[in-house]
Amino acid sequence: MNPDPLRRFFRSQLAKCSTDGVTRRAFLGAAATTASLLSAPGLFGAPDDASQQPVAALENLAANALAEAKRQGASYCDIRINRYRDQYSGYRLSPQRGSSKTDEVPFVTDQQSFGFGVRVIVNGQWGFAASPLVTADEIARIAREAVLVAKANSVLQAAPVQLAPTASYKDRWISPHEIDPFSISVGEKLDLLHTATAAIKKNPKVFSAFGMLGFHAEDKYFASSEGSSIQQYIVQVYPFLTASAVDFQNGVSRERSYQVAPLSIGWEYVPKMNLGENASRIAEESVEHLAAPPVKPGKKDLVLLPSHLCLTIHESLAHSTELDRALGYEANFAGTSFLTPEKMGNYRVGSDIVTVYGDRTTEHGLATVKYDDDGVRTTKFPILDKGIFVHYQTIRDQAHLVGEKESRGCCYSDSWSDIPFQRIPNVWLAPGPRDTTLDTLISGVDDGVLIEGTGSWSIDQQRYNFQFGGDAFWEIKGGKKGGMISRVAYQARTPDFWHSCDGIADASFWQQYGLANDGKGEPEQTNAMSHGCSPSRFRQINVLLTD
Repeated sequence: MNPDPLRRFFRSQLAKCSTDGVTRRAFLGAAATTASLLSAPGLFGAPDDASQQPVAALENLAANALAEAKRQGASYCDIRINRYRDQYSGYRLSPQRGSSKTDEVPFVTDQQSFGFGVRVIVNGQWGFAASPLVTADEIARIAREAVLVAKANSVLQAAPVQLAPTASYKDRWISPHEIDPFSISVGEKLDLLHTATAAIKKNPKVFSAFGMLGFHAEDKYFASSEGSSIQQYIVQVYPFLTASAVDFQNGVSRERSYQVAPLSIGWEYVPKMNLGENASRIAEESVEHLAAPPVKPGKKDLVLLPSHLCLTIHESLAHSTELDRALGYEANFAGTSFLTPEKMGNYRVGSDIVTVYGDRTTEHGLATVKYDDDGVRTTKFPILDKGIFVHYQTIRDQAHLVGEKESRGCCYSDSWSDIPFQRIPNVWLAPGPRDTTLDTLISGVDDGVLIEGTGSWSIDQQRYNFQFGGDAFWEIKGGKKGGMISRVAYQARTPDFWHSCDGIADASFWQQYGLANDGKGEPEQTNAMSHGCSPSRFRQINVLLTD
């Protein structure tokens, strides 16, 4: 549930560094995994022809799973052969303890993972098994193991699995990008980030500076007993830049971040971020934030920019419309939802101008793919239509539970070693009417707050009662944007909040902002998605003075 890419990233690195020792079996397994990983480039990489067909070697490997599962009595089988790569590089500049000198600490991490997972249905129940050793013999063995798991599960099944129908596809798709970010040297990346963080730290009132560029890639191959053979390559860019100012005398610190939208795109996006130009700006604004007066609490109108509203959309609308959550399947870890199935089609969540879509097709969205991990062709579909809740996010084995005949294409696994399940797609708020501008929204506010960027947040297990902070706040008085203020949060219930929305800027202001590490499931998996919107206005929301 934590959307903070830094906190989750560093926590994951620490977890991966923890070990109780290396056994001979683990050592041999690691060696086999390394050998398997070295074979991955021959299976993936750029197409060497114009046919855009999956690599034949991948299809030959997958055929072993499909044939073996059928021999063992499976009524359905699919296999995912996947390679993942994550690279993070950056700089942290902060004062050396007890000295006027500045420590400049670079960091780089580069990790890869390669393996496969096999799902089967036997006697009406799922079975799953996976391995990092991608060979024909191992694939056949793992298929047999998945069948054994399904047979064991079927003893306790309450009802047989029902898969919504889907067409079969033979296709190869690459997420739109011009320059693969992994082709750029780490030295060039570090030089860029050092320049940006040094520009922040140049301001004498700034205590510390932090900059990071993250890159994620997924080579994905999917084949099913229904005839699909699908190869996809997805690449994503995660930028981050922040300045911290400290008032030691009063024991107060404030941050200001340049929250660039993470996108599914290539290195060509990085020069457009203008990290150097924005570094000086956020340094100045972190100092301004440090001196900014506190907000006067009470009922106020809010104008929320896309970099902030993305998180409110995510927590209040995207999570509440996951079908497995609404059915209680996530109650033990990530909660349930106030939007229970009997509300679908008749419950008003927002005002008439609030139309929200689930979408895995919009270019550069973090959850944008051509096919999901069920092999379903992805689509755009309404979640709220003029304020009315109309559709859940679903996958193939859920659709029948709400009387639907097809999946919404929301199946995803973050690893070859984890079973796919329902995950949030890109969820976005439709823009307002033409010629509605940010200035139009602000001009209609007598007493309010303009909020940019994400900050602290809290929401209950049903996605109903919430509280959100932000990264930067400006007072609005008499229809004019004023100076920066501080210590701001707002509190509402999901339907009340979205009912209060009375203005949305037009499509020229619409932006996608993404969340890179949304957690769900046990064992926990993470996925990334974008939440697009235009600046939006909300009337008479309870604004709090925070500590």
